[in-house]
Order: sequence, then C-alpha cells, then structure tokens
Amino acid sequence: MNDLPEEFATNVPHSARVWNYWLGGKDNYPVDREAGEQYKQIFPGIVDVARAARYFLARSVRYLAGEAGIRQFLDVGTGLPTVDNTHEIAQRVAPESRIVYVDNDPLVLAHARVLLTSAPEGATDYVDADMRDPGEIVRAASRTLDLSRPTALTLIGVLGHVQEYEEARSIVSRLMDALPPGSFLALADSVNAGESHLEAHDRYKETGAVPYLLRSQEEIRGFFDGLETVEPGLVPITRWRPDPVPFDAPTSADVGTLGGVGRKTR
Repeated sequence: MNDLPEEFATNVPHSARVWNYWLGGKDNYPVDREAGEQYKQIFPGIVDVARAARYFLARSVRYLAGEAGIRQFLDVGTGLPTVDNTHEIAQRVAPESRIVYVDNDPLVLAHARVLLTSAPEGATDYVDADMRDPGEIVRAASRTLDLSRPTALTLIGVLGHVQEYEEARSIVSRLMDALPPGSFLALADSVNAGESHLEAHDRYKETGAVPYLLRSQEEIRGFFDGLETVEPGLVPITRWRPDPVPFDAPTSADVGTLGGVGRKTR
C-alpha cells in the first residue's frame, strides 16, 4: 500500500510528471511513463508539442525581456522545473528581472527550491496559489513585483485544466486587469490536431490523470481580447518568431498548440 500523500501517489499518472517524461526529464515514475507512452503511441506528436511549448516560452520571454524591455514576470502554472526556466531566460537577458512563479500543485511546490534562485540583481519567488483565484495570485505576487509597472503574464499550456471556457476567460482578464498598460500576455494552449490527438486525450483521461481540454482556435484567440497582438499574431507555436536555422536545415512541423503575445495598451 502506497503511504505517500495522495498528491504524491505513484499509482496514478500525474500530469506534471507525464509532461516531464515527454520532455526527457527524470522526475517521473513508471505509471507516468506508461501513460505518456500510451499517449505517444496513439499521437506521436505529443513529444513535439511538449518541446515546442518550452521553446515558445523561451523565445517569448527573450522577446519580452529584450525587445519589449519587461523586467517583471508572473508565470502562472509553473510545472516542474526543467532546463531554461523563466527566471533563467529573463535574467540571462536582464539580470535585474524579477520573477514570480505560481502553482498549487504540492509536487511542484516540493521542487520549488530549484526555482528559488536568482541573479543577485533581481529576485525570484514562488506563490502557492490556484489560478482560479486571481485575487490571491495578485495579492501574493505583489510581495515581489511592483504591479504598477509593466509586467508579463505567462500562461503556457495550463488553461485546459479549466473546463469552463468563460471561467478560463475570466482568469485571464482578471489577471491582466491587475496589470498596468504596457504589460504583456504570453499564452499558448492546445487545439485539436486530428482524430489521433482526440483519441489519445480520451485514453489519457481513462488513466485517472487530470484531463486537459482541447480548445478551438477561436476560443484561444478570445484570451487576447482587448490586447494588441505582437507580430506574427496567434499562430502555431513553432511559427512564433522561430530561431534562425541553417539554410539547409528542415523547418519544424506545426504542432497542435497555438500561441502568441499580446500587449495591454490601455
């Protein structure tokens, strides 16, 4: 009998650990690898999805800290630490950057010490809060961030855990309402990439793991209402400001995830 707390149980797949497995990490258990392999057998593109989401995060944060001049980041739905977390990317560009991570997953909290490092010129903090409670997120983040100054909100692959679309829209709008003009939203989320994607999702739910909802392009576009989207707009994340590659290198295939960056102008 497993005597770990329920949130650490190793007999049920855990979404953060499965994602970690797809990324090639080691913070997972056999049950997570089994669920991840089952998904991958039906929809092999899921590994590309996971990696493309990390690359999108890196490119968007580099843009925000560099060209856009943002020095504050609110990363909601942090997940397990991996290579090039938000604070590492931002502080590589601007060491004075301040980052607050938000998650309410006890497993992620147990790994928070890996995230709680910072360049001495900046700051990094972790908030144990549910994204369904934007008020608490804003209150807690204010301990580290000056929310009267432009801030970048990142929501990468997390809103599918909110089943009701209007609630998901409300979470985004309430968080952005707390930020001043000149702030940004960087967001990526999954869309239906075909029958095999839907089948893999349905089978994944049967494992007992927390399900993740696939939304339409129009629904994801709705998260950016009221914001001025940065070129190239809402696109497959592999097409959002891709890094230069040698002229003879193959280009990345599109994956079932759309992403973009939007600026709050008023």
